[in-house]
Amino acid sequence: RYIKVDIQRGKAARYGLNISDIQQVVATAIGGMNVTNTVEGLERYPVSLRYPQDYRDSPEQLSQLPIVTPNGQRISLGDVAHVFIEDGPPGIKSENARLTGWAFIDLADTKGVDVGSYVTHAQAILDKELKLPTGYSITWAGQYEYMQRAKAKLTYVVPLTLAIIIVLLYLNFRNVIEVAMILGTLPLAMVGSIWLMYLQGFNFSVAVGVGFIALAGVAVEIGVIMLVYLNQAYNALMAENATAGKITTKAEVLQAVLHGAGLRVRPIMMTGGTVIVGLLPILYGTGTGSEVMSRIAAPMVGGMASAMLLTLLVLPALYYLWRSANLPTTQVEVQA
Repeated sequence: RYIKVDIQRGKAARYGLNISDIQQVVATAIGGMNVTNTVEGLERYPVSLRYPQDYRDSPEQLSQLPIVTPNGQRISLGDVAHVFIEDGPPGIKSENARLTGWAFIDLADTKGVDVGSYVTHAQAILDKELKLPTGYSITWAGQYEYMQRAKAKLTYVVPLTLAIIIVLLYLNFRNVIEVAMILGTLPLAMVGSIWLMYLQGFNFSVAVGVGFIALAGVAVEIGVIMLVYLNQAYNALMAENATAGKITTKAEVLQAVLHGAGLRVRPIMMTGGTVIVGLLPILYGTGTGSEVMSRIAAPMVGGMASAMLLTLLVLPALYYLWRSANLPTTQVEVQA
């Protein structure tokens, strides 16, 4: 709301006043005017002249402001202007050569509603209830605008991240099947992430996307470590049988897989448990910035819980099926 001083030109002309004279009185009385400077040693301070607060705290008081006419007559501001309060936009700015009015929305009291969901719901209501005149438009800015820009960047950041992971995995293992098995841990990790986000009432946002990217790195790391130990156990078995002149059987591969996977149960559980316990305070925090940080932590907490369990079960099983596909069930002696 604004205080408006509507100068009546006809009344002002009868007193010999013009608009600039009245505006100068109002500006000096309300905003103040520097009339001189005071010198205090080497320092100078401006002296501002302005009416006390009691003379300018309401339209009625402002109407009583004295004005001296050119012929020396004293009149009040209310004699030559109407002073009243009117509603107006909170601010008028210009962007891209177009006048813009800003309406600010605070989502602090809307618990569980993120910016994207609120804008979607609000835009649907505006499209249904509001009919804008020709030349007018509504644009969502602020956090929503930043979120849209970040989403646009995620459309190529996420595929680029996956491509880098695939290239690094292939350079390490030199085997497409092993790379595919490790990448299979990502959907397993997403199971827990999606369920936890559903239970928390979180929608997909930029913060959630960042959490998924972080989860992908940790889940792939768990899969790589597991696969390294499985390869070590399998290669040791093959070398032992080659030395003894025996054909490797499915039962022996199964024992090797169980041995290799068993060596990584405790480290994987400790790693996942540490990540989960460390992120729980962030997930359920209530301080400044907790809304963003909790949405980053949610995919990682839920994803690590499911990645630990499913990786220990699924990845060794897939490895066993791959390595034992063409092996005999029973032992066959090799004749020299």
